[in-house]
Amino acid sequence: MSAPDARTRFIALLTSAVHDGTLVKLTLGKHRGADATLNNLFVRPVALKAGPHLSFLWRHATRDITKNHPPAEALALIEPLIGRDFLDAHLFTPAQNAQFETRADGTARLSVKTASVAPTPVADGHDRAKAHLIAGDAPWLRALGVTNDRGLPREGMAHKFRQIQKFTELLAQLLAEAGLSGDAKAAAAPLRIADMGCGKGYLTFALAAHLGTRAEVTGIEFRPELVALCNTLARDHGLAPHLRFTAGDIASTTLDHVDVLVALHACDTATDDALAKGLAAGARLLVASPCCQKELRPQLTPPSVLVDALRHGIFQERQAEFVTDALRAMLLEWAGYRTKVFEFISTEHTAKNLMITAIKAGRPRGADAALADRIRAFAAFYGIRHQRLAEHLGFTL
Repeated sequence: MSAPDARTRFIALLTSAVHDGTLVKLTLGKHRGADATLNNLFVRPVALKAGPHLSFLWRHATRDITKNHPPAEALALIEPLIGRDFLDAHLFTPAQNAQFETRADGTARLSVKTASVAPTPVADGHDRAKAHLIAGDAPWLRALGVTNDRGLPREGMAHKFRQIQKFTELLAQLLAEAGLSGDAKAAAAPLRIADMGCGKGYLTFALAAHLGTRAEVTGIEFRPELVALCNTLARDHGLAPHLRFTAGDIASTTLDHVDVLVALHACDTATDDALAKGLAAGARLLVASPCCQKELRPQLTPPSVLVDALRHGIFQERQAEFVTDALRAMLLEWAGYRTKVFEFISTEHTAKNLMITAIKAGRPRGADAALADRIRAFAAFYGIRHQRLAEHLGFTL
């Protein structure tokens, strides 16, 4: 069978499964496309308020990206990927499993087998039951209004439930990378974690529940009514005293010592203030999700090649976000940390999904003079003369 025939037959099987509603799952592997960080694509049907869609999970080396597409649009996106960007494709329906393989010599093979196992049911709005680090029936999740009595997300809270799970999984991985997990650390002393600008405390509760007595978690929030509510819930659900909330803003809060500093969606320079607090408190792990990066936009003096592009306000805004967070990452490297910048959750849930993580690397602050020169050159390229984290670090741009 020639390669075009095999590929055409596979695409016909996929199209039929989508149109007649029998698609269980499509997986694409052996990626050979331009993006070297991309590993796999997983596609499955979901039932949304807008009608049937296909959910795409793009699995990269350091991040996952989820997007939903109507069936016709989804098929148009998938078709050019099969046998080109992805050399392997597996199609699962209740009746059969089909595999399309493209070999190194360019030849292809299609095999179709009768399904031997029952398919996983289609998720209703992404709420398929699965193993989570945070159980859906946790009493504090119900008290915060995230889940119902059956342990399922309440209407409008599915995105928050997924965010809680994703954040907990991510922090567990980062704690291991930073050498802050394991029985030895727990026996010596509890981890001290500060969540600055914690709001209603969804993620603060998740950390405390997951880590238990291995950690002392403090949520810091400006609004006293939220602080009172969260402290009451922590006591009512057995999470106190290793979980507590205090009233205060990021800029004026004093931290004596912390192992982990978390600041999610702190607005504008509040992210810089939080990172500086963590640095001063000796944190081995910093986790920030910046928001509303406004400080640098008035300073942006675009190089001539970008003048025409940056006359558009939306491009100015995005450029300011890029420059701000790139500077933050480089400054943290200069301060002796290893940094990663990636998408935390899908943009379908929030556009503010960038996350910066920094793990203490043991290098003294300012040891890399060449990096300092590159930071200044980067700032000069965009006309940046001052930036809040740089000021906290005593770094002259």
